Amino acid sequence: MPKIGPRWRVGFRRKREGKTDYRLRLRLLRSGKPRLVVRISLKHASAQLIRATKGGDVTLASAHSKELERLGWKAHTSNLPAAYLVGLLCGLRGRKGGIEGCVLDLGMQVPVPAGKVFAALKGALDAGLNIQHGEGVLPAEERIRGEHIAQYAAKLKSDDEGAYKARFSCYLQRGLLPEQLPQHFDQIKQAIITQHGV
Repeated sequence: MPKIGPRWRVGFRRKREGKTDYRLRLRLLRSGKPRLVVRISLKHASAQLIRATKGGDVTLASAHSKELERLGWKAHTSNLPAAYLVGLLCGLRGRKGGIEGCVLDLGMQVPVPAGKVFAALKGALDAGLNIQHGEGVLPAEERIRGEHIAQYAAKLKSDDEGAYKARFSCYLQRGLLPEQLPQHFDQIKQAIITQHGV
């Protein structure tokens, strides 16, 4: 039962809605560094480098998985390789803007070791940003390149052709065989480094 009376105050709206952890946000702001804000949805991944000011948050650099399609990305825009590429792109843009280091802001997401959020973190680290982290949370290089997806696709194709075509229909419509995802990933990564490298 909520406390009522003359001294009771309504909590902040975003806290009541479960959107913001203000204690965690305060700790991040006290670091004095920009925040790498990574958000993953069902269809997309995004990363932003944000600095807090008295007038509100200011976005210093950002990247979204829709931008990968303009670079020729034909795979899903919310999988682990896409999250890495988004982190890499955001990190390179931040380096061009003079940012050397930042802190990772997970928001209300539950941290899952070797998950998509930490794939984006690995991309930002590979771009040259200095971000404090534990080594055990980063995904393996094979998963970042999408080799687990390629292996699953090859196994599914040999077991059930119909299920393979249904499961990877978006890949096939865009002209990418899912078994070739690691090679495709390497091409897009090299394109990002060539276009946006520091």
